Amino acid sequence: MKDIQRFIAGFRKFQENYFGKESELFEPLKAGQSPKTMIIACSDSRVDPAILTNCSPGDIFTVRNVANLVPPCEENGGQHGVSAALEFAVCHLGVEHIIVLGHSQCGGINALMAGTCGCKGGGFISRWMTIANAARERVLAELPDKDSKLQQRAAEQAAILLSLENLRTFPWISERIAAGTLSLHGWYFDISAGELLEYQPELGRFEPH
Repeated sequence: MKDIQRFIAGFRKFQENYFGKESELFEPLKAGQSPKTMIIACSDSRVDPAILTNCSPGDIFTVRNVANLVPPCEENGGQHGVSAALEFAVCHLGVEHIIVLGHSQCGGINALMAGTCGCKGGGFISRWMTIANAARERVLAELPDKDSKLQQRAAEQAAILLSLENLRTFPWISERIAAGTLSLHGWYFDISAGELLEYQPELGRFEPH
């Protein structure tokens, strides 16, 4: 119950900061949202996009899932939560940037590399992480003799690039990229070093900001 009480107390502070008598910060947001950036991030409790980027409510449209993955565009009968969020952000909100934000020490990528995804009697994580199978195979092929920590870091970054590739399979994303109205970005947060790296296509690697 201590956590719940702490969260409620935290909401009271949020309420005071954004809805207090002297605050006008939330006034424009009462009519709707118009963020220009979407961030696809991991569900990891250490990697909150709004905290990492020091953003206020209304600044970013956020999707979080295990290992910050984007599936390819598929029009089958499944429930496509990430794809639906992408469609809303791009086609309805008109975001101008999509950032795939990965991070070090990712539990999902660790399980993928170790082959230990999912719980006994379940399979949601295993099925979800198949999205990143190509990243795993690439790392094992290119770095077969490296230690597991280096392989995991490489896989975490390779999964970001794979998600960027998958974003381009959505026609309404690729059309906007071609028109110059939408840009894609790959970011990697190094938890141990406290650094943010961005993928530089011209260099073929992630570089610190």
